[in-house]
Amino acid sequence: MDRRDADALDAADPLARFRDAFDLPPGVIYLDGNSLGPLPRAAAAQVERAVRQEWGQGLIASWNTAGWIEAPQRLGAKVARLIGAGPSEVAVADSTSVNLFKLAAGALSLRPDRKVIITEQGNFPTDVYVLEGLCAQAGAMLKVLPPEEVMAAVDADTAAVVLTHVHYKTARRWDMAAVTQAVQAKGALMLWDLAHTAGALACDLNGAGADLAVGCGYKYLNGGPGAPAFLFVAARHQAAIRSPLSGWMGHAAPFAFEDRYRPSGDIRTMLCGTPPILGLAALEAGLDLQLQADPKAVEAKGLSLCRLFIQLVETRCAGHGLVLAGPREMADRGLHVSFAHPEGYALVQALIARGVVGDFRDPDIARFGFSPLYLSHADVWDAVEILREVLESRAFEAPQFRTRAAVT
Repeated sequence: MDRRDADALDAADPLARFRDAFDLPPGVIYLDGNSLGPLPRAAAAQVERAVRQEWGQGLIASWNTAGWIEAPQRLGAKVARLIGAGPSEVAVADSTSVNLFKLAAGALSLRPDRKVIITEQGNFPTDVYVLEGLCAQAGAMLKVLPPEEVMAAVDADTAAVVLTHVHYKTARRWDMAAVTQAVQAKGALMLWDLAHTAGALACDLNGAGADLAVGCGYKYLNGGPGAPAFLFVAARHQAAIRSPLSGWMGHAAPFAFEDRYRPSGDIRTMLCGTPPILGLAALEAGLDLQLQADPKAVEAKGLSLCRLFIQLVETRCAGHGLVLAGPREMADRGLHVSFAHPEGYALVQALIARGVVGDFRDPDIARFGFSPLYLSHADVWDAVEILREVLESRAFEAPQFRTRAAVT
């Protein structure tokens, strides 16, 4: 295969038109959209409109005239179309970590006779930290188990199993439908973290029968740094679930200003404080762009990019110590590819200096994300050629690439 073959794949790409919708710096191959998505061109205008017109001119009236007060549900209905949920089953609010706390606590409220939450070793650390804190407060027990032991551990004491659908390091993908069914067969609830799923894979929460889910807005949904996150509660649980953060936006009648809390009984029960309107404006631009693409086509192209990257790295960069750290089968993975290398950090820094932006995860993982809306097969070819040059020249051994930055 040569670059002309990559160009031929791009010529037949039904998603190629989306590339111009992003404001990407020239000379950069951005393989880190799985960590922070790039700026949609429409987002800047949308945020400016929210600032200058809605806030600047509409002032407080914009809570009604600009639809600010309904924004968490409006954006939630848009996210729902990307994750296989009903429009009234998703809300956009808070951060992924806060939403995870709320829903894990909600799971305990739905299973009051059960006091165990199970997650896997190697899960994204904040998920484990949040669950540790919740269990300490709630008098529950957290079991953090090797992935291969998780399912066998689910028993009559288990309130919920909390798993990240696509692993943040390896991109290993759990079988959502099979795992959900097995957990529920034991009477427990299934809570999915969709941080590396939403906007990348053709997810179907209701098809899998999922109970609860969370996800973030700043990765594949391109909502900007610190974008609001989302949460999903299956309709069958909404009347009974209880949030540990019973704020006024979750009240049945928030503007009645009653002295005591009455949960709304729908998805709004999981809301808490005032919606972050400017962040929601940026995220909505990303969502509106994402909704123009067929999720199945997005997943298919993303896996094609991953397949090509793995193939090219293992052929054109062979003998340089790179080892695939994750599934080889496309059906078992998400849309980032990780290679272990003894000098993983310095290698990533040398690539960034040459315009190929990936990221590093301890202890030795060079991680590369393949967002289908703006990346091409030619980008993959060019990125691997630069990687080969860095390896063959041993450019990563330069001292400036070995000093760790505060954020990597």
